[in-house]
Amino acid sequence: MPSGRPKSTLVITTDEREQLESIARSRSVGVALNQRAKIVPACADGAYNQDVALRFRVSMPTVGKWRQRFVERRIAGLYDEPRPGAPRSISDETIARLINATLKTKPQDGSTHWSVRSMAAETDISKTSVHRYFRL
Repeated sequence: MPSGRPKSTLVITTDEREQLESIARSRSVGVALNQRAKIVPACADGAYNQDVALRFRVSMPTVGKWRQRFVERRIAGLYDEPRPGAPRSISDETIARLINATLKTKPQDGSTHWSVRSMAAETDISKTSVHRYFRL
């Protein structure tokens, strides 16, 4: 007989299960989303939160959170919400241009690779930000 607080019934449609399996197999999504896509079907299969937490090496509140989030918002609830704080000052397009220039062009001064300072001057992004993106 189950013990503890009663849980919301978690039912997954065939389409949702396929989407979750696709996310779980994908190598291009983040680790957190990948893990959430594995937790939800395990819960839907009738496993206790404690067993799911042990299986995926997360805490029981984490399993409960994603179970509840899925019940309330379905697959969209598994994605991260925007974080508080100031919005990013460098757009995704600017970062893509930085990466593209780094990988596909060479400096005009004849160097074999871009330095942080030369790329910062070329793209009008601060040296600190260029350094941060180079480290990734």
